[in-house]
Amino acid sequence: MAQLLRVQNFNVSSDGYGAGEHQSLERPFGHADPGQLFAWAGATASWPNRTDPGGSRGLDDYFTRDFTHNIGAEIMGRNKFGPQRGPWQDHDWRGWWGDEPPFHTPVFVLTHHERPSFTLSDTTFHFVDADPAAALALARDAARGKDVRLGGGAMTVREFLDADLVDTLHVAVSDVRIGSGSRLWESPEELLDRFHLEVVPSPSGVRHHLFWRK
Repeated sequence: MAQLLRVQNFNVSSDGYGAGEHQSLERPFGHADPGQLFAWAGATASWPNRTDPGGSRGLDDYFTRDFTHNIGAEIMGRNKFGPQRGPWQDHDWRGWWGDEPPFHTPVFVLTHHERPSFTLSDTTFHFVDADPAAALALARDAARGKDVRLGGGAMTVREFLDADLVDTLHVAVSDVRIGSGSRLWESPEELLDRFHLEVVPSPSGVRHHLFWRK
């Protein structure tokens, strides 16, 4: 069975932005409010950071649970890993996620400034200066037959789309406008030359966009 490159649970605003401007240590999504973007997932019973019992079941919960299904490695852009730019000034910075990252697989961080790999819990972060095809080859080898998840951000997803490497996408469109920042699309119809699309609305207000190759 072929290893797929999948975009899973990638969240954008109604005007197509995955994050706002002016990302910082205190504001990973810049001026955008992640609480508004990700409210649908945070309300589910399967949300991994849930500390209280309960949570919704149904469609949103299914996608939250499906995030890790058959994933053997992740690729992400440097801006998803952290707020630093240029040469690494602080090797003590090990990502937004603390000592227990949610990936549980090897993660390949795309950067023009490489640094040594490190492991937190069951997640090893590798820093690679590679084009999309080369990065995907590394991730597929590390995934040991499972699929590879393309984690974002929006510019990284576009790079892999432009290289025609993405097999399936699940993009959750939240009913909030950001106005500027890192944009995935002006319209999902931009991808219809290569992908089928089914849009499934959820009671939470989010619209799940499911793309698969023609």
